[in-house]
Amino acid sequence: MDLDITGWLQENLVRLRTIEPDDADHRELEPLRDIVGDARVVAIGESTHRVHEFYQLRHLVTRFLVTELGFTGFAMESGFPEGWAVHDWVLGGDGDLDELLRTGITYHMGKCAEMRDQLVWMREHNRTHDRKVRFYGMDVPDSSASALPGVVAALALLDDADPAYASAARRNLLPLFDYLPSDRTGLAWAAPAIHAYLALGAAHRHELTSRISELAERLQALRVPYSTVDANRAGIALQCAVTARHADAFLATMASAPDRTYRGANVRDAAMAENVEWILGREERLVVGAANGHLQRWPYRVPPIINEEQVMLGQHLARTLGNRMVVIATTYNGGRVFSHRPLPDGPPGHTEVFYEDVAPFTEPGSLDGLLASSGEPLALLDLRDVPEDGLVARRFAEIDGTRQGPYKQLANPLVAFDAVVHIDKITPWQTFVDSPEVRGRK
Repeated sequence: MDLDITGWLQENLVRLRTIEPDDADHRELEPLRDIVGDARVVAIGESTHRVHEFYQLRHLVTRFLVTELGFTGFAMESGFPEGWAVHDWVLGGDGDLDELLRTGITYHMGKCAEMRDQLVWMREHNRTHDRKVRFYGMDVPDSSASALPGVVAALALLDDADPAYASAARRNLLPLFDYLPSDRTGLAWAAPAIHAYLALGAAHRHELTSRISELAERLQALRVPYSTVDANRAGIALQCAVTARHADAFLATMASAPDRTYRGANVRDAAMAENVEWILGREERLVVGAANGHLQRWPYRVPPIINEEQVMLGQHLARTLGNRMVVIATTYNGGRVFSHRPLPDGPPGHTEVFYEDVAPFTEPGSLDGLLASSGEPLALLDLRDVPEDGLVARRFAEIDGTRQGPYKQLANPLVAFDAVVHIDKITPWQTFVDSPEVRGRK
């Protein structure tokens, strides 16, 4: 069987010379034309964040989809309210790109040369083409640590459209966020922010929920008169408020967990799905970038750290888009990754950065291990080509997950994904994170 699967992989893998966007030839990506077909959404996954090759693959495929197949939007696993500053910049607006990479893309995922290069390419493309490509965040705000950026974004519209209510909200709602730590300079600042929320009394948390809900409901109820001020801004402000409500619900779910007698709900992925569907009201064809786990059409479970199945973004989108969504996953065999760990006796949220070598994944039944057995350093596989019976089919039936760090993320890859790009050795992102250890170990 091993000989049979190796031979089949050698015949069916599309070997890629490079995934560096400025060096690749789009003719090498022509197999994507058939994989994508008439899909409205092409989702490009990454096995782990802050990896040079995964950023470059996403950038390269996005270029191909924009220039060759007419895609006009790129949405990523980053805060929806914060992303509008980046959206305006790639369309030629003002702003300092370094600041946008720090604050317009959440989870610190903009702090690298790879993301800078993609945004610069998008802006240059828009400068020279009539058909524009736009940037969107799709996630809950503030790296999932608070609803505040969504509230602030909504109030910016209300300052013009409904100043009396905006004044009341600034007086009654904004002070409820004073619990948030003022120090946001650490790479893990979101952790103390979440801990501060969990330490709030129930009355404080419930008032936050009530006032954020009131804000979102008012924007919905008055969307007609607000639209006479600026229809585009009014629509964005409403969705920012809705996303703030989702972020509050995400945090409230954590606060209720110790006393909960029923299964939890994955509010964050449901919020991302709602935002993607909202974006599809503006874009005919959209590229979506996120972790494999978010994008898979399969419940998320990673024993022993996550044992209860979670409903994911990809499952929500599959329900509405069906076969008009294509999911391209990534796998890898080993390499080096960026990581960070708490500083002993350091201030909350501050960490020590280090690079870690990772060995080939030996967990049986992994898609990563199967593709590594081909010996190809860089290759694309259309999973829809896997036969329905025979030795190859039986070998794929043994695959029950993909690599997520030291664990296996359980999924049936033939259902979860449409295609996969395997990268034998990965390397860390080219980060702008300023750390003596980073500078000394690159």
